[in-house]
Amino acid sequence: MNLSGKKASLADNQVGQLAEQMADRVKESASQIWLAGLGAYSKAEEEGGRLFDSLVQDGEKLEARTRAIVDKPLNVAREKVETVRARATGSWEKVEKAFDIRVSKALHRLNIPTRADVDNLKKRIEELERKLDSAKGKSSSK
Repeated sequence: MNLSGKKASLADNQVGQLAEQMADRVKESASQIWLAGLGAYSKAEEEGGRLFDSLVQDGEKLEARTRAIVDKPLNVAREKVETVRARATGSWEKVEKAFDIRVSKALHRLNIPTRADVDNLKKRIEELERKLDSAKGKSSSK
């Protein structure tokens, strides 16, 4: 073999070795990337539960604070509604009573009997009917 052939053969050897080294490095890198991915997955799985629990706790705290902020004005509004309702009911009862008194007075001025007058008349009629029936019974037995 001549010198140029030896040099070409040596160059081919070096290229082959270099390619082999590159292939090994690529395999090693791919393996490390794969292992890093598995490690990340494992970490995420472990930490995921803790993270989820932590997020739930934070959510509960926020809900409690928000509820306190919202409930206070809501309770104040409910109390005001109850106060207004009580006043309105009391006022309405006063209006009804005043209306009843005025109607009663108007009926009295017009000489229209009230329910109490009619009830008293019914009682008197029933009493008179009993007395009449009693008197009829005595007169038929003689």
